[in-house]
Amino acid sequence: MNHNIKSIRPFIGAQDFEVSRSFYRELGFEEIVLESNFSVFKSGETAFYLQDYYDKNWIENTMIFVEVDDVERYYNELLALNLPEKYKGAKLTPIRYLDWGSECFLHDPSGVLWHFGVFKK
Repeated sequence: MNHNIKSIRPFIGAQDFEVSRSFYRELGFEEIVLESNFSVFKSGETAFYLQDYYDKNWIENTMIFVEVDDVERYYNELLALNLPEKYKGAKLTPIRYLDWGSECFLHDPSGVLWHFGVFKK
């Protein structure tokens, strides 16, 4: 099987769509509004869809791993944004160093868990 994949774009939901839109714009993603209740957020060639839909069980079990070039730099930039102080429900967890690499965690205001990490070479 030959996968000529150009991108993969997960769909995530939002408990409060406007709050989540603001959160992701502040996180540095470019928003492209597709419909009044549906947007795509991009950073370079990477993107995800945000929809005005909330199911607690689904959202609280959604995890997305983003490989970054430097987890220490990325974590410090996240710290500087003060997102947990600005957005109720947002939570930033410090870097964990593991056998496979290292990562930090960011919960968005709805409960989606983002992993930002690097793999050991």
